[in-house]
Amino acid sequence: MTASNSRHRFRTLAALLIWAAAAADPAGAQADQRSVSGAFNRPVLLELFTSQGCSSCPPADAVLRELSSRGDVLALGFHVDYWDALGWVDPFASPAFTARQHAYARQHGFQVYTPQLVVDGATALVGSRRAQAEDEIIAAAARRQAAPATISRDGRRVRAALGKTTEAGAAGEVWLISFDRELATTIRSGENAGKRIVYPNVVRSIRKLADWSNTPLMLDELLAADERGERLALVVQAPAGRVWAVAATD
Repeated sequence: MTASNSRHRFRTLAALLIWAAAAADPAGAQADQRSVSGAFNRPVLLELFTSQGCSSCPPADAVLRELSSRGDVLALGFHVDYWDALGWVDPFASPAFTARQHAYARQHGFQVYTPQLVVDGATALVGSRRAQAEDEIIAAAARRQAAPATISRDGRRVRAALGKTTEAGAAGEVWLISFDRELATTIRSGENAGKRIVYPNVVRSIRKLADWSNTPLMLDELLAADERGERLALVVQAPAGRVWAVAATD
């Protein structure tokens, strides 16, 4: 067993022990939750809606690449398909990712554009504005609340565990996201013709697994054929966008 696997098993076991304690002593369990590393210090979720057909997107892709190396965020690149008709079909684009961006727009009154960075499901900005992104990450970290969560993968089998938060009425949808750490494309036509761009944390699929109602939840799933990303993320999010849990495989 690798050191990484050992750490993951410890985190999972710690979360399970916390939930068992909660049944016997809710007040004491809440104190234990705050003492477990990572239980409430979840990453801030960053979602960049981008496209290979958009000439203003490469600077934002570079910003996401820098942010993806940080441990306090989960930075994901969602490639949208509404630029595909203008001369270059983005091989990483999906209608599902476009639909996710439009859902944010409806929920919050955002405009839909690229490159658009959505921070923790709540605020949006031009993705190339690094300083503003830093400010929004700090603000999101200060207001976040979280349920403990873990996710692990063994071949096609995925196991996830969710705890509970102290926030009354917390509820959300459980999403499984597969993504590749790095993918490159030489773009041959369209606004970025002639460029070779290396993209970070490219989302390949997103699927709703379950609903969560602020109670411990264990999930055991098999990956679908299109869930081909080398890494997996678990995101628990209210329909209005509020994020409750974020976890990712190593």
